[in-house]
Amino acid sequence: MKLLSKSLFLSLLLLTICIRLCAGDEFCSIRNTAFQNEEVINYTIYYSVMGIYVNAGTASFTANIEKLANKPVYHLVGLGSSNPSYDWIFKVRDRYESYIDTANLKPKKFMRTIDEGGYKLTENVTFNSDKNNATTLKGTIPVPNCVQDVLSSIYYARNINFNAYKPNDKIPFTMFLDNAVYDLYIKYLGKEVIKTRYGTFNAIKFKPLLVKGTIFQGGENMSVWVTDDANHIPVRIESPITVGSIKVDMMGFDKLRYPMSALQKRR
Repeated sequence: MKLLSKSLFLSLLLLTICIRLCAGDEFCSIRNTAFQNEEVINYTIYYSVMGIYVNAGTASFTANIEKLANKPVYHLVGLGSSNPSYDWIFKVRDRYESYIDTANLKPKKFMRTIDEGGYKLTENVTFNSDKNNATTLKGTIPVPNCVQDVLSSIYYARNINFNAYKPNDKIPFTMFLDNAVYDLYIKYLGKEVIKTRYGTFNAIKFKPLLVKGTIFQGGENMSVWVTDDANHIPVRIESPITVGSIKVDMMGFDKLRYPMSALQKRR
């Protein structure tokens, strides 16, 4: 089976996709009501062996309005990096970029440059929503009408009405990655209070179906929590990995579209 994810940071991006993306035309051309220009969200990645978590790296996500081919777009950027003190074990310097239409949130262009333990990869994808295809360095590939890339999916998902689902609903979505289309799902588990290193949140919980890879186990072993407010930002991710486990906490934000009403208190 082809691996869905080749990297830790890419896997973390996949984990934050928390709602139906391509189950019908009613989910196409959705309007953005969840984020705004100049939003910034920062994360800390913790790694654990034998129950002791250490600060292993950081990730950040930004959204800015720019122009692509003279049309307004959101320029999304996701950055992932291992801490310098751990670079001798496994150095990570990843950059993901997506340009999405401000009117319907469909991706127009996706790029990634990764450097992970000496493995380097550059990818450049152009989406044509009129012809339902994606052009990469390897050619042009047919894609579904509502397909998203790995980064645009996060922002698209934040605009879905979570209250439309019941606990244990399986919510399918479609993603284009590595020159292929993947049909996946997320199991919605309901709402609960989660305590993180940043604070205590009213949250929405999911378990994404993962394809077994080099780092993460397959199946529904991972848990994701997003804020139960109009922002819908991920605040905690937990998962076992091949050796040990990881925990990812939201540790800072700026210029959210709405007040962080899901936050009960700071630690």
